[in-house]
Order: sequence, then structure tokens, then C-alpha cells
Amino acid sequence: MGGRERGRGRSGRKTATAAPREAGVRVRTAKGRKASSTRWLRRQLNDPYVAAAARRGYRSRAAWKLAEIDDRFGLLRPGAAVIDLGAAPGGWTQVAVERLRGRGRVLAVDRAAMAPVDGAQVLRLDLADEGDVARLAGEVPDGCDIVLSDMAIAATGHRPTDQIRNQALAEIAGDIARRVLRPGGALLAKTFHGGGAAPMMAALKRDFARVRTVKPAASRSESAEVYILAQGFRAARER
Repeated sequence: MGGRERGRGRSGRKTATAAPREAGVRVRTAKGRKASSTRWLRRQLNDPYVAAAARRGYRSRAAWKLAEIDDRFGLLRPGAAVIDLGAAPGGWTQVAVERLRGRGRVLAVDRAAMAPVDGAQVLRLDLADEGDVARLAGEVPDGCDIVLSDMAIAATGHRPTDQIRNQALAEIAGDIARRVLRPGGALLAKTFHGGGAAPMMAALKRDFARVRTVKPAASRSESAEVYILAQGFRAARER
């Protein structure tokens, strides 16, 4: 992948190793620019994953998070049916399409408008609306193999409120997964440390054979985000 060395994982799949370090870029505090904005700009300019995403043509640095998790766990296989929740701007969708190699189906879902991704079907739906969720389920009458969710709210700055709202999004992803996954399917959903994920983890352990948390290298170390990976979905009759 652009600018990254590749090796092979246990399964023989090609793997994406850590992105290269970029030369440091200094950013001066401009008149009228807040110090916080300067810090954000400096971090973006010096982030190797931002640079690697631009070289690779990915729409967001978050694409590397899914790529790393897939390298490790082999979730995205040709022939799979994949639903990407909260897909905009489309970085995860791009990775899913690449990994399916033209075999399978990718549905990208967001309530915001999203530019098309070749090889994916884009649906503009509000996942908090039961009617829209029913429409999504109707798009996969035979079920799907993987539900992805990198959904997160726009931060308010009030940490307890943000944690509760982010956890609510993770739980929406879990509920949709139970509704649309085929037996043996998988869910990968973003959550946050301290966000009250324990009850969700316990519930998922009743419905999936294996549940764990994963933090890819592309996830910034200072970020509280982690990903819940639930594999081996048990259909209702199997529970």
C-alpha cells in the first residue's frame, strides 16, 4: 500500500505494517487562529497516517484502522456481504471494496450525503429512524456477513455527554448487526474507554462466540477510542 511496507500475516494474507514516519512540520500560530487550531493543524501535518492516506487515495486516515484490523483478523474476504454504518466520507468503504476484490457486496450507509465509491452501494439513511433501519434490512433479505461501524458524534466538549452519545451509536450498530447478520457473521464497532461499554460487551458475548476489544496502531494513542470485535454470530435458534 502506498508508502508502506507489506508483509504476510498468519493466514498468508498481505498485511499493512505501520505507516512511515514523516519529517516534522512546524506550524506557527497565525493571527486570528486559536492555539487549539494550531495544535490540530500541526498534528495533521505530522501524522504519517494522514500522509499515507493521501498517497493511497483514501478519503480518511481512518481507512488504515480498518486495514490493520483486517490484516490481523481476516474479516473482509471476497464474496462477503458487508454493511458499513456511518460510512462518510468513505475511507472504510474503500478498504472494504478493495479487500473484496470485486466479489461480494458493500453497502455504505450514512445520514449525511456521501460521494459514490466505485464498487459500493451508498444509502442515505438515518439509523436512529426505525423506518430507515427496516429499509436497510430489506436491502439484505438473505443477511450479511460483516457489519462495520466507525460512527462517532461531533464532540460537544462535555466528556460525560459525549461518552453516552457515542456509546448509544455503538449500541445501534450492535442492534443492527443482530438484525442483519448471518450465522457466523462479525461486528466491528467503535466505542470509547469509560463510555459504558461493559453492558454491551456482556450482551454481545451472549450472541457471538468471540468478543474482544482492539486498538489498531493507526488509532492515536491519546484517543480513548477502541473497537469492539464480535465474531461468530449465533442465530436466535442457536442461543
